[in-house]
Amino acid sequence: MKTTPAGETAVGRRAPRKKYSLFRVLNGLFFLVFCLMILLPLWKVLVDSFDLTTGYGMKLLPEKFGIAGYTSVFTNKSLYIPLINSVITTLSGTTFGLLLSTLGAYVLIQEDMPGRGLFAFFLLFTMIFQGGMIPTYIVLRKLGLTNTLWSVILLPAINVYNLVLMRNFFDGIPKSLFESATLDGCSPLQTFIRIVLPLSKAALAAIGLMYAVAYWNDYTNYKLYITKELLYNFQMKLRSIMMGSDLPAANSGAVENTVQNAAVIVAILPFMILYPLLQRYFVTGINLGAVKE
Repeated sequence: MKTTPAGETAVGRRAPRKKYSLFRVLNGLFFLVFCLMILLPLWKVLVDSFDLTTGYGMKLLPEKFGIAGYTSVFTNKSLYIPLINSVITTLSGTTFGLLLSTLGAYVLIQEDMPGRGLFAFFLLFTMIFQGGMIPTYIVLRKLGLTNTLWSVILLPAINVYNLVLMRNFFDGIPKSLFESATLDGCSPLQTFIRIVLPLSKAALAAIGLMYAVAYWNDYTNYKLYITKELLYNFQMKLRSIMMGSDLPAANSGAVENTVQNAAVIVAILPFMILYPLLQRYFVTGINLGAVKE
């Protein structure tokens, strides 16, 4: 009979069963229900976008499958300009936002900068107290930015929360790298471009994704500062479609409900494709930006 070094017999021994506490079971059930609450509405919209019938209610599969709803959306010329506006504001706004966040965060980690604490205080103060809707509108109007895309590009680009996340990430970069770059003759700007940015890919991807989602889904700023229909983005046009006042012409048997749900899927499709590709960088960037050892 084979014995262990402690003299115990190995025959007949069973692997210990893994115990699950009541908290872990309830926690798993809670998150399962929570995921279903999120996925079921999305599944309903997806199914209805392919369903050519006029029936309402929850369906697991379309009763009459067809892509006429998507055909109606993509062939409607009135949606082209709003879609282009959304792409322009998302790309340019994300670029401006990342530029301001990275440069501002890099300034805040300079320990020898005069007034660094006061500057950081004023930034954090704006996270709690803001000017308000009407003063902001008056300022933008005095600057001549209302009814221009600049009002919906520049205003959301200044996001203190993203700046703080980037600052925390930069703080985690070893100081020895900055000292070595200085000894090698690099200026602060060269250090930022050659050292800091290449090491910040995860944070840039995470914060860039948050900026892009915010710009793509922006509705409030357009409603407040834009009155020209030619400057509306896809979300403003989507609201008109959902309200039925600007419904694309249905063809090939598509009904109103089908076209509305197809427009919703088209609006969320870009980030449904983009997010899984950037999920690893997103999670890594948030963890590194929020936790400091």
